[in-house]
Amino acid sequence: MNKVQTVSKEALAVLDDKIQLIQSNQGSIYLVGPIKLPINLYGETVVFQWYCWLQTKEVKEDIHQIIDKLSSANLAELQQSSVLIYGDFEHQEDALIRMHSICHTGDIFGSKRCDCGFQLKESMQMIVDHGAGALFYLANHEGRGIGLFSKAMAYILQENGYDTVEANESLGFVDDSRNYDDAIQVLKALRSKPVTLLTNNPKKLAALIDAGLPISGRTPLWGDVSEFNEAYLQTKIKRSGHLEAEAEGTCPNA
Repeated sequence: MNKVQTVSKEALAVLDDKIQLIQSNQGSIYLVGPIKLPINLYGETVVFQWYCWLQTKEVKEDIHQIIDKLSSANLAELQQSSVLIYGDFEHQEDALIRMHSICHTGDIFGSKRCDCGFQLKESMQMIVDHGAGALFYLANHEGRGIGLFSKAMAYILQENGYDTVEANESLGFVDDSRNYDDAIQVLKALRSKPVTLLTNNPKKLAALIDAGLPISGRTPLWGDVSEFNEAYLQTKIKRSGHLEAEAEGTCPNA
């Protein structure tokens, strides 16, 4: 991509108070938002506040320098994560959060091979019904961290008798290589009060607890079981350690 010109002073002035610098061990996280985003949720329009973040190894206090470089960085070839905020997420005493891993096939195409598309929409609805919460959409988590192309190969293996874990491991990956560090840093910047995590995955819960976040509980997120994903869901429980729907207890912040 050829860079035509630098960002105008007028644009920089508009963006100046919309970008927050979060320092991390890996460099910097630049958080942009909030941006009003009306969402079609089960036939109703619900307004969320959307944030997006960019992680970079550069540490620059002058955010203008980062903005000025973006037009030549060709970020469309990379993936950026984001978060949808609903209600008074910063101040409400009890808020729901969902750490949702991108699923190109389930979230976009509505694939029935997994339950990801259902979990995405259902968690958004649960957050709205609750009154306050955040959905983190983690863009570098495709296929539990193996990427879309490798996920496609894993699907072929699954069509030939492999389960989800076996397919990933046969391609040279671990079962689950996802990392939540940057999302946790963003969460800390947006809220300091306890949160309830929408998940069936104890690894997500452990990541937040290990980072010192105050966790008030966990809410399971099962549903949309069909002939196409029943084996996939059972593999989550039997091989990946996901908690069954009946195990609905809360988890104290220990």
